[in-house]
Amino acid sequence: MTKMQLIDTHVHINFDLFQSDLEAVRSRWQEAGVVRLVHSCVEPTEFSSIQALAQRFPEISFAVGLHPLDADKWHHQIPEEIKSLACSDSKVVAIGETGLDFYKADNYEHQIMVFEAQLAIATELNLPVIIHCRNAAAEVRQVLEKWKNLQGESLRGVMHCWGGTPQETQWFVDLGFYISFSGTVTFKNAKPIQESAVTVRSDRLLIETDCPFLAPVPKRGERRNEPAYVRYVAEQVARLRGETTDAIASVTTQNACKLFGLAL
Repeated sequence: MTKMQLIDTHVHINFDLFQSDLEAVRSRWQEAGVVRLVHSCVEPTEFSSIQALAQRFPEISFAVGLHPLDADKWHHQIPEEIKSLACSDSKVVAIGETGLDFYKADNYEHQIMVFEAQLAIATELNLPVIIHCRNAAAEVRQVLEKWKNLQGESLRGVMHCWGGTPQETQWFVDLGFYISFSGTVTFKNAKPIQESAVTVRSDRLLIETDCPFLAPVPKRGERRNEPAYVRYVAEQVARLRGETTDAIASVTTQNACKLFGLAL
């Protein structure tokens, strides 16, 4: 019998929380069936630490970008820096994470400028974008629709750690984006997220942990989330959709490979 294969499409295992027992963390993700991981990037200064992890663990691919909550670190040299870094390693499979976060910050215009600049890099390099969107679905949609109208075609990418309503979900599916669910889909009161997980088209469905954040039920409350726990996300999405976990694992793995150009 073939073992279930899972892809965690959003991790941050370069954080200090993982440094003391990373080999054990890896053993657990392998045991859980996680065959590939996409490591996101909060700011370009992280690149070398993430690259070292990708060299150490062949199953890791990664992104480079600047998180919207770090938009104040943007300066005129960063676009060339991101571009240069993205081109320097074949394991870079995306630009990000970028996007808009109006929950914790109110520098709206500056965030939008930084977001659009990274969309330009992704377009130039023909890479997908990893989009962080919190309390900003309408604004992210507006930016992406404007970009589509300017370029004549949609960007490829993913709405990561998705927390929107079914209506908002459909906006981004219609723009050609994938929707990635994290441990929040297992939370008892996350009804809009759970409804979104039911309604999203199967060919646009992804799963992730966003570790070390947002540990899923039954691990919620633990200090640290980890890639092995993506299995709980798959199980919950399967329950919500009335499908088997094997089926969700298969379709989300295929989708991740297609979006990020991963090979198994």
